[in-house]
Order: sequence, then C-alpha cells, then structure tokens
Amino acid sequence: MTKVLRIINRFNLGGPTYNVAYLSRYMSDDFETLLVGGAKDETEESSDFIVNNLGLKPVIVEEMLREIDFKNDYAAYKKIKKIIQEFKPDIVHTHASKAGTLGRLAASSCGVPIIVHTFHGHVFHSYFGKLKTLFYKTIERYLAKKSTVIIAISEIQKQELVEIHKICNAEKIRVVPLGFDLSKFQENLTEKRKSFRAKYNLAYDEIAISIIGRLVPVKNHALFLEALKIVSEKTSKKIRAFIIGDGEERQNIEMKAKELEIPFIDGTKTNEKALLTFTSWIKEIDIALAGSDIVTLTSFNEGTPVSLIEAQAANKPIVSTNVGGIENVVLPNQTAFLCENNNLTEFSEALLKLVENDSIRSSLSEKGWNHVKEKFHYTRLVKDMESLYNSLLKKP
Repeated sequence: MTKVLRIINRFNLGGPTYNVAYLSRYMSDDFETLLVGGAKDETEESSDFIVNNLGLKPVIVEEMLREIDFKNDYAAYKKIKKIIQEFKPDIVHTHASKAGTLGRLAASSCGVPIIVHTFHGHVFHSYFGKLKTLFYKTIERYLAKKSTVIIAISEIQKQELVEIHKICNAEKIRVVPLGFDLSKFQENLTEKRKSFRAKYNLAYDEIAISIIGRLVPVKNHALFLEALKIVSEKTSKKIRAFIIGDGEERQNIEMKAKELEIPFIDGTKTNEKALLTFTSWIKEIDIALAGSDIVTLTSFNEGTPVSLIEAQAANKPIVSTNVGGIENVVLPNQTAFLCENNNLTEFSEALLKLVENDSIRSSLSEKGWNHVKEKFHYTRLVKDMESLYNSLLKKP
C-alpha cells in the first residue's frame, strides 16, 4: 500500500479544503492517506464540517499559521518532520503556499522519494509589493527544485507559472483541475429558492445579484460596489445585491458603500429591504445560489474560483473579471461575460445587460451544469490524481 501524507495550510471554506478532503476520503484502497492541516485563522470561516462530514480526522499543527512567523514556522516544520519520520510516506503532497514551503522542506530533509505540490492559486501579483512578491517567487523557485512534480489547477495557471513567473520548466508541471460534489446544486431548486428569498425578503420580481467569497483586498469588492451603483441608477428592473462571505475587508467595504451612498444592511440581524445585504458566510451555498439570479466575481487574481464552478452547477449566469484561470472554468459568452481586470465601464455594462435582458440571463444559464458536472467532479479529480501518483511510483 502506498502511503500519502497530504498537507494543507488550514481548513478554511474554499476549494483547497474540499479537494484535500475528497482526495483523502475517496482514493482507492491502494493508498493510505494521512491528512495534516494548520490552525484555523480567526478571520475566516472554519470548514471543519467538510472533513468531519467525510469521517476524516486530520492532524492539526497549531503552529502552522497564515502569517509568516519564524518561531512558529520552525516549530511547525519540526512537527511535520516528526510526522514524516513516524508515518514514513511514499508521497508527500502539499497544498497552497505555507504548507508547500514547510512540507516540502521537511519532506526533502527526510528523504521522501516523491514530493508533489499543488498551486491552488498564487500570490505573485495583486497581493503584495514588488519586493515581497520577488521574495515569494525566489522561495517557490527553490522549492520547485525539491519537488518531483508541480500541479497547476488550470492551463492558464501553468502558463503563468512557467512563462510569466518562471517558477519551473513546463516539463515539471501537470494540470489537474479541481473537483467537487456538485449534485446538490441541481436538487430541490424550488424549495431552496423559496427559502433564500424568504429569508432575505426578496420579492418575486427582484433580481438578486450575488458575489461570493472572502472579504479580502484581492477580491476587489470596490469594483462590485461601483458597478452596483451604476446599474442601480440605470436599470428599469428591481435589483438587490448580496455580499456572501466575510473577512478583514468588511469594514472597508462598508465604508465604500457609504461613500457611494449605497444603502445596506447586516443580513444576520435583519431582513429589511436594502439595495445591499451583507450575509456573512452561508455554509449552504447551494441554497444561496438557488435564490440568486446573477453571480459576479471582481478579483484582481484567481486560481480556479470555486464560486464560479458552483454558479454554473446551479445554472446561474456570471459576470467576472478575466483573471487567472477563469477562462478555463467558464465558457466565455456562453455561461459568463468576462471583463478586463478592474474595468468599471466594461463590468458595469455587462452586469446591466444581464439585469435588463431576461433572455440573455436565460441563455447564459442553460449550459452551466453540462459544462461543469463531469469536468469539475471529484471522481474525475481522484482518478486523475491516482493516475499521476502511479506514474510517479513507476519511475526510478
């Protein structure tokens, strides 16, 4: 039996957590997996329920925190080394940056024969200044040399890693898209829609526009608010907007809404009608999507955005910035309108077109489920990963 040690930064709500959970739970009996993760970040919603619902009991390394802290990072590195020495894995597979750094260094130090790392996204633009970005690139180039294989989650991400950021050569990278259990987005849609719209006091003729994800600078919620302001002043339709998620930027986003004179409410405290509702995190995102009519994304940088995969699984039309691997996730002009990064005119015009035209909304809704149901299903992810592992195990 092949032993796999799988390490992730932390179990926050998002694609990486779902994917390490599915890979840990559903790999064939030829593989024994030990799942390791860092401590929960208090600014993020915990997704312990994802691993718990699958019957997984990950090992938590409390010192592996989100921010760089040399004392904690060294302590986490030593703990990971001890886990490796006791578990004796054939493969160490790390997911995301902090786990990728500490896990690969520890695996290399312990002589693990196969070291795999997945870039679920990257921080090489729109996160930090030039010096800090160069620092991270230098680290990743060094770690790539210690890796047997690097996994990119889209063809565009592979191109960025090789040609733009020069992390490693193309021969070292394999593309393995993310995978999810998407069936719930096609089940009990009428009941779920009624539930969401009743909770937030949405009338039948009000068009619900949602943006889903962490409230952090890279998500560029300012663009969403500015476009919402323009659309609300131009449209003949009744609209309501929902910011689904939470995070460190919540206060700044509220200040921006006040600056734009966009009336808003805290949806966790009241369901009074307002143009904008902050819902905080919604774990049953299938209910939120069933109740929504349009899904948006305004990020400066993305890997493979889960919210857009799920939106298509729920047959919702999308307006998004065209960044990262998004072109590999949606069907441009068939399931989504894609706009130039941070282009307010283009984004607001695309959003207004969807709001105003029922037939265009319907058209962009039709192909979503068929596009994602197999391409981004977890069974495909597991099959791809098993195939990759087996090919690596056969090599000298």
